Amino acid sequence: MLMKNRRHRLWITLNTGVALLLALAVVLMVNYLSFRHYHREDWSRTKLYDLSSKTTGLLESLDKPIAVTVFFQPGNVLYEDIHNLLREYQFHSGRLNIQWVDPDRDIVQTEELAVKYKVTDPNVVVFDCEGRSKYVRADEIANVDKSSGIDRIMAFKGEQAFSSAIQGVVQKTVPVVYFLTGHGERSITDFDRRTGFSGVAQLIERDNIEVRPLQLSTAKQIPADCGALIVAGASQSMSKAEADLIAVWLRRSGRLMVLADAGQTSGLEKILQEWGVLLRNDVVIDPDRTLTGREVFVSAYNRHPITAKLGTTAAIFHLPRSVELDYTQPKTTSADRPQVTPLALSSKNSWSETQPDQVPAKYDKGTDDLPGPVSMAVAIEKGDTTGLLDVQIRPSRLIIFGDSGFVSNSGLTGGDASLYMSSLNWLLDREQLMAIAPKKTDDTCLKLTREKIRILSWSTVGVIPALAALLGTVLWFRRRK
Repeated sequence: MLMKNRRHRLWITLNTGVALLLALAVVLMVNYLSFRHYHREDWSRTKLYDLSSKTTGLLESLDKPIAVTVFFQPGNVLYEDIHNLLREYQFHSGRLNIQWVDPDRDIVQTEELAVKYKVTDPNVVVFDCEGRSKYVRADEIANVDKSSGIDRIMAFKGEQAFSSAIQGVVQKTVPVVYFLTGHGERSITDFDRRTGFSGVAQLIERDNIEVRPLQLSTAKQIPADCGALIVAGASQSMSKAEADLIAVWLRRSGRLMVLADAGQTSGLEKILQEWGVLLRNDVVIDPDRTLTGREVFVSAYNRHPITAKLGTTAAIFHLPRSVELDYTQPKTTSADRPQVTPLALSSKNSWSETQPDQVPAKYDKGTDDLPGPVSMAVAIEKGDTTGLLDVQIRPSRLIIFGDSGFVSNSGLTGGDASLYMSSLNWLLDREQLMAIAPKKTDDTCLKLTREKIRILSWSTVGVIPALAALLGTVLWFRRRK
């Protein structure tokens, strides 16, 4: 009987051991599979580190290693955010080699790399690819408020800055964009909040595009390195000779962006009409998408490479004019005809007002007023040879906006920047990299009065421990009984 009990206990022990080993094997297998095959998801409220499809597409297309050197002090308010963001970058591409250097402790290494990359700022992130390097400063990564004595991140621009830097070191040539001057256009050196264009110039340069002014009356021609010509808010009409230079250049695979304000004449109207677009002397009114009646919130876009990734991101046009297809032009079936695509549309309850001084503004049937939806921006392409064998011709491209104020220093919001930079990147054949808007941070803080802080302190230090002691005493008395 004793022998039988021992044998029974032995079998139980063996069964238990085998079960534990099998369970351990299953756990190891599950851990191995989860290590090799897993899914990452950002459930945070702000989604600061959630990369856009533009960035993931850029990272997946990398075919060369990129060295990333982070010169940041661990005590900096941006240190953890940069660390978490670069982890996401490294997850999507194994070609990023990241090195962390503490400027306060790794002094010798810091001096060597600072000389190599010509770094003068204390907190920067350097991107290097085959000798081409670009560094991103702390103020380009985030807007930090230091007024209260405590650094607070107001807007996080890390993805925008890092993706632009990667794009810059990967490409061997930097495209050049010229802003036309001499006709009352908005100036890229004007820092005025209402009229200036210095902000959009910085936005373009941040995307690794060189920005230069151009005065045709002096240059006599459009430079050979001009990737795109921008006419922003011209208030005076250019000469016929200047317009002819632009027309000839545009027909020869040129790239042109026109931002035409309501009530202004630039001298390009006839050329635009030849390309199938009519600039009417009107103002678009949209009661459904406005707060003050002077602006139009645009979130309805037609399908186009420019708008493909904008989603419902809203741009704000200020007293825009209509940019309509010219239906008076003779229809042709030529394969080389301009392909005109309306980009930004107003709502069905909007209209094109040809008498902006009329109070109150209303749609007058039977007049030149156009019923909605009204087009306020168009993209034009001519000479696209996609799909044709052994033919590689650079098509002409043209974008026309019925407003220039939406990208002025005061109007450059996230949606405006995304629409504008997506348009410019399309002109420059850089569809793989569209602008990425900064991400706002939520400053969640608990505001308490001094009296409430005192109550909370006494509750934490005295009341809660006293309740625990009282409960323990009650249980002790009950068990004694």
